[in-house]
Amino acid sequence: MKRSITLAALVLTSTLALTACSDATDYSDDADTTSTTTATAETNETHQEDTTTADEEHGGHDHPADGGAPPAGIEEAEDPTYPVGTEVILTADHMPGMDGATATISGAFDTTTYSVSYTPAEGGAPVTDHRWVVHEELVDPGQPPLPDGASVVLDAEHMSGMKGAEATIDYSTEETVYMVDLTVDGMTMTNHKWVTESEIQPAE
Repeated sequence: MKRSITLAALVLTSTLALTACSDATDYSDDADTTSTTTATAETNETHQEDTTTADEEHGGHDHPADGGAPPAGIEEAEDPTYPVGTEVILTADHMPGMDGATATISGAFDTTTYSVSYTPAEGGAPVTDHRWVVHEELVDPGQPPLPDGASVVLDAEHMSGMKGAEATIDYSTEETVYMVDLTVDGMTMTNHKWVTESEIQPAE
């Protein structure tokens, strides 16, 4: 009788030990699953943040407050429609808030002006139909005008990553091109480059 009781006790003890081991294994698996799920969520969140940052970097007002002096070698217009100091209305939509903004002409030039598409020199999202870059802001461009589709290297610094970037000419214009001073969405910009004559209207 005593042997039977002892045997039963051993069986019960073994069963409890096995159950405890099984529970520990289950908790370990749950912990691994939770850890993997959390890591995946964090990775996705980081990727979304990186993508948003890249999109914002090449949109909005990614332009310097002071556009600086005109490039070396560019020819000033002799008799522009809008002389320096003229107040005008812009019809360009190069950035949010620009269309309809009041501006003051700070420079007028005769040159070939290009729309270009490029990938920033330090990497990032491609920029398409960037308006504008003048012939004097290209590295060793040769004689103007360059044909549509021509490959060039940019020497302009209108936006981050622009200088030194390889670009493709989208199209060009020979009309007078202007630098302007303006305020857009609370940001004041001087010598903003560039606005073509067809993107300007007289101020009323």
